[in-house]
Amino acid sequence: MAAVQQQQAMQKNTLYVGGLADEVNESILHAAFIPFGDIKDVKTPLDQANQKHRSFGFVTFLEREDASAAMDNMDGAELYGRVLTVNYALPEKIKGGEQGWAAHPLWADADTWFERQQQEKEMLKIQAENKAAMETAEELHRKKLAEDRQGEMEEDTDIKDDPMARAEADALNHDSAQ
Repeated sequence: MAAVQQQQAMQKNTLYVGGLADEVNESILHAAFIPFGDIKDVKTPLDQANQKHRSFGFVTFLEREDASAAMDNMDGAELYGRVLTVNYALPEKIKGGEQGWAAHPLWADADTWFERQQQEKEMLKIQAENKAAMETAEELHRKKLAEDRQGEMEEDTDIKDDPMARAEADALNHDSAQ
């Protein structure tokens, strides 16, 4: 629990700064953000191909309030002719490290895994019940159609067996033919 709180505190203290000009380095970024409070760390990840930063960096403040003030004031500000985008940094999850998956024990997500398994079982059960209900409804519908067809066939049979009904049908057919 303390690790989660530390991670959340770290996240709120660390700002993502995007839109950096090529001339900006970590010391310039530090100088741009120091007016808002004490800075713990400044990083500008390098592109391995050309060893230049990838036009973004991270500034970590000691205090949350300082990070908030820096974000409010520097988002949309201009530095070396480029407009900055400043937001709270998201924790690094893919690569691991302090804030990522590597710091968590394997069993840390066991409860949520079991909950997901239970939810999936329940969903499959509900789907099976719905499918059974649909099949039952379709079967009842088929029976009703079959009964209706049977009733129509019986009406036709009644006409054939009843000489009076046959005469009426013949008269109707004869009138409609003329």
